[in-house]
Amino acid sequence: MSESDGRAKGMEIPETVEDLADILLDQNYLADRGLATATYLALCLGRPLLLEGEAGVGKTELAKAIASAFGLQLIRLQCYEGIDANQALYEWDYTRQLLYVRTLTEAALSEKTAIDDIFGPRFLVERPLLKAIKAGDRAVLLIDEIDRADDEFEAFLLEVLSDFQVTIPELGTVKCKRPPVVVLTSNRTRELHDALKRRCLFHWIDYPKLEREVEIVRARAPEIPEELARQVSKAVQNLRKMDLQKRPGVAETLDWARALDFLGAERMDANVTTATLGSVLKDRDDIDQVKNNLSGVIG
Repeated sequence: MSESDGRAKGMEIPETVEDLADILLDQNYLADRGLATATYLALCLGRPLLLEGEAGVGKTELAKAIASAFGLQLIRLQCYEGIDANQALYEWDYTRQLLYVRTLTEAALSEKTAIDDIFGPRFLVERPLLKAIKAGDRAVLLIDEIDRADDEFEAFLLEVLSDFQVTIPELGTVKCKRPPVVVLTSNRTRELHDALKRRCLFHWIDYPKLEREVEIVRARAPEIPEELARQVSKAVQNLRKMDLQKRPGVAETLDWARALDFLGAERMDANVTTATLGSVLKDRDDIDQVKNNLSGVIG
């Protein structure tokens, strides 16, 4: 790679897509060819990676695996309805500032240095975006569930991702030479704007096929017998074909398999399946529906 190629100087990027997939596998994260390619290009080109898909398919886990694999700091910004720029970027610790002011004499307050101290770094509360800008290419910035935020915050985020710098009026401009690895996730509860999508590389993570799901369970929970892992994976595949309010993701497959294994179940039967449905389903109507159709779930 040339010096201008994305993050070539910021981290040691694998030579091939296959090498990256192997590195992620070492972190017990199984990435198929499409996801490994999208991740590889994002790392090489220094572009944010936007991952969409149903909840529990491994979007957040990919960011964690990248951080762990390359020894980078994971900085997570969890989005939610009503989040604003201050909550994502920085805030002043007004309580500590007020206590500090009360300790100063009237003469000291009149000094310019007092104002500089009050609005100095020790009273600045760094939020995830500012932390990521200061960390630069030593970090992975995970912007989780961006679809939960509103349009205004999305526009603000687009500006940050374009420049990776922020001006704090009292302190000046903070910027990084090389940006962090950026992973955005969306459960697609709303459509994201085209401007943000164009800024990113995109990949849709779908539910895995049966064999892949068995592999994931075995990789993430090797203590679970292969036959039990297969039965649980097959049962979850059947659940996803049903008209449920909330279809289970891979995370729920792992929870169910671990719960069954902890209870000493060697295979799935009607009794143990019914008793542990709360590990995989989180809606009362869904649980009732499955209880009335157990044979269609566990065969």
